[in-house]
Amino acid sequence: MNNFFRALIAGYGAKKLGGGCFSTIIIFIIIYTLLGKCGNESRGQSTGATQVKPKTEVMCQSAPVTQKAVAKSQALR
Repeated sequence: MNNFFRALIAGYGAKKLGGGCFSTIIIFIIIYTLLGKCGNESRGQSTGATQVKPKTEVMCQSAPVTQKAVAKSQALR
Protein backbone atom coordinates (compact mmCIF):
# COMPACT_ATOMS: atom_id res chain seq x y z
CA MET A 1 0.00 0.00 0.00
CA ASN A 2 1.30 3.46 -0.81
CA ASN A 3 2.63 5.26 2.28
CA PHE A 4 0.64 8.40 1.49
CA PHE A 5 -2.71 6.58 1.42
CA ARG A 6 -1.66 4.54 4.43
CA ALA A 7 -1.08 7.78 6.36
CA LEU A 8 -4.39 9.25 5.19
CA ILE A 9 -6.38 6.19 6.25
CA ALA A 10 -4.54 5.95 9.57
CA GLY A 11 -5.05 9.67 10.22
CA TYR A 12 -8.76 9.47 9.49
CA GLY A 13 -9.18 6.40 11.69
CA ALA A 14 -7.19 8.00 14.51
CA LYS A 15 -9.31 11.15 14.28
CA LYS A 16 -12.53 9.14 14.54
CA LEU A 17 -11.36 6.75 17.27
CA GLY A 18 -9.04 8.96 19.31
CA GLY A 19 -10.26 10.91 22.29
CA GLY A 20 -7.35 13.18 23.15
CA CYS A 21 -4.03 14.15 21.70
CA PHE A 22 -1.97 11.25 23.09
CA SER A 23 -4.55 8.55 22.32
CA THR A 24 -4.95 9.86 18.77
CA ILE A 25 -1.21 9.55 18.18
CA ILE A 26 -1.13 6.02 19.63
CA ILE A 27 -4.12 4.94 17.52
CA PHE A 28 -2.51 6.48 14.40
CA ILE A 29 0.67 4.47 15.00
CA ILE A 30 -1.30 1.25 15.54
CA ILE A 31 -3.43 1.69 12.41
CA TYR A 32 -0.42 2.76 10.32
CA THR A 33 1.52 -0.32 11.43
CA LEU A 34 -1.40 -2.67 10.76
CA LEU A 35 -1.95 -1.22 7.30
CA GLY A 36 1.73 -1.74 6.56
CA LYS A 37 1.45 -5.44 7.35
CA CYS A 38 -1.55 -5.97 5.05
CA GLY A 39 0.33 -6.19 1.76
CA ASN A 40 3.41 -8.09 2.93
CA GLU A 41 2.29 -11.51 1.65
CA SER A 42 2.18 -10.53 -2.01
CA ARG A 43 5.27 -8.35 -1.82
CA GLY A 44 7.44 -10.93 -0.07
CA GLN A 45 7.58 -13.35 -2.98
CA SER A 46 8.24 -10.74 -5.65
CA THR A 47 11.29 -9.29 -3.85
CA GLY A 48 13.18 -12.57 -3.94
CA ALA A 49 12.61 -13.57 -0.33
CA THR A 50 13.72 -17.07 0.52
CA GLN A 51 10.97 -19.60 0.87
CA VAL A 52 10.95 -22.05 3.73
CA LYS A 53 11.22 -25.64 2.58
CA PRO A 54 9.47 -28.32 4.65
CA LYS A 55 11.75 -30.71 6.46
CA THR A 56 11.80 -34.25 5.16
CA GLU A 57 13.66 -35.86 8.03
CA VAL A 58 12.79 -39.37 9.12
CA MET A 59 12.22 -39.73 12.82
CA CYS A 60 14.32 -42.45 14.44
CA GLN A 61 12.61 -45.03 16.57
CA SER A 62 13.76 -45.26 20.15
CA ALA A 63 12.95 -48.98 20.45
CA PRO A 64 15.15 -51.48 18.59
CA VAL A 65 13.66 -52.82 15.36
CA THR A 66 13.01 -56.55 15.32
CA GLN A 67 13.35 -58.82 12.33
CA LYS A 68 9.62 -59.44 12.47
CA ALA A 69 8.88 -55.71 12.12
CA VAL A 70 11.31 -55.40 9.20
CA ALA A 71 9.72 -58.36 7.41
CA LYS A 72 6.25 -56.91 8.00
CA SER A 73 7.20 -53.51 6.61
CA GLN A 74 8.80 -55.08 3.54
CA ALA A 75 5.70 -57.21 2.96
CA LEU A 76 3.55 -54.07 2.93
CA ARG A 77 5.58 -52.53 0.09
